[in-house]
Amino acid sequence: MIAWWGPVIVEYYGTTEGGGTVVTAAEWLERPGTVGRTWPGAEIRILDDDGCRVGNGTPGLVYIKLGSEPFEYHGDPDKTAGNRLGDFFTVGDIGYVDDEGYLFLCDRVADVIIAGGVNIYPAEIEGVLLAHPAVADVAVVGALDEALGERVVAVVLPMPERAADPSLIADLLAHCAGHLARFKTPTEVRLVESLPRDPNGKLPRRLVREQVRAATDPAPG
Repeated sequence: MIAWWGPVIVEYYGTTEGGGTVVTAAEWLERPGTVGRTWPGAEIRILDDDGCRVGNGTPGLVYIKLGSEPFEYHGDPDKTAGNRLGDFFTVGDIGYVDDEGYLFLCDRVADVIIAGGVNIYPAEIEGVLLAHPAVADVAVVGALDEALGERVVAVVLPMPERAADPSLIADLLAHCAGHLARFKTPTEVRLVESLPRDPNGKLPRRLVREQVRAATDPAPG
């Protein structure tokens, strides 16, 4: 986008609940992938599962505070309590902050794959696969695994000109192995004719995950 429009792009990360970050094109080029630093009046904390702050560079749940008035979901005290910690709230994003206060997002907590007790972020794997010229779209999800808890499955929509055959699967697995740690490399690649996208262009990983598990995981009982 920056290469297309030039250094006039300004990106922001924010929520309906309030607060967020902003980054200029120049800042992004210096720190590719960042969504910026907090805008005036906002504050961000990265917390672990116990609600304790983690060090710079360590991923955790992103909590945001804007001003002195805490946010509440109208008529939904349980949701408010589940997403709020003191004056800070979270919308379920995982990320980390570098030493200069720039925020980097890893994924959504609901989409994290836990294999053998290790957190794996689908967005990272999707980014690697989308860099392959034969991939038009991709969703990475966790299928249930008796030994590890979950395993990594990549659901890939190939480019129209590329045949969806075993050689493509082998190419994609080799591509991942060359760019990812072994535990992040998909154990399986599935080629499909389409992937769902909502009207805003977002990929509903939950739906893809349900489809993958229905086709792979044994029925209960």
